[in-house]
Amino acid sequence: MSGFTGDQFGPRHRGQGSGLPGGLWEAMDQLRETFEQKFSPRMARGDVRAAVLAILAEKPMHGYQIIQEIETRSAGAWKPSPGSVYPTLQMLADEGLIVAEESAGKKTYSLTEAGRAEAAAAEGTSAPWEAAGARDSARATALPKAGAKLAQATAQVASSGSPEQVQQAVDVLDEARRKLYSILAQD
Repeated sequence: MSGFTGDQFGPRHRGQGSGLPGGLWEAMDQLRETFEQKFSPRMARGDVRAAVLAILAEKPMHGYQIIQEIETRSAGAWKPSPGSVYPTLQMLADEGLIVAEESAGKKTYSLTEAGRAEAAAAEGTSAPWEAAGARDSARATALPKAGAKLAQATAQVASSGSPEQVQQAVDVLDEARRKLYSILAQD
């Protein structure tokens, strides 16, 4: 859900005259942050290292491709940040497990002989994106994504809807909240 900023609804001015009810963007930010804290999997640095080695064992890639490949293989449950991938790439290069070649302004990383040996040694274990926690998290990402989409629609109604449309949206949201709590009460 990174990249959810609400900017598609116009600038995020939080002062007077923005046309949005006070605190709406702050509420949306709080909603997004709550979902990210509760549902974003936290992988250990060793998992990033193992994932990078496993992916580079298949073919050379640049850093952004590695991030995308991990996200794809984990069904969106795990998207490591550049702040974890690039230091890991540097660490692997320092260890002599990978080399970087610059081409067309991008560094492409590939395994050295030592890196291939290390990747081969880990072949019997499951990849970090296949761990049970990552699979469980993949299911859990649907709810926060739906919540973020709901927040976006709410912001759109708040910024461009008539007073009657805003009241209809409030009624819909109140009903949705009641239904969500009733789901928990079904135990």
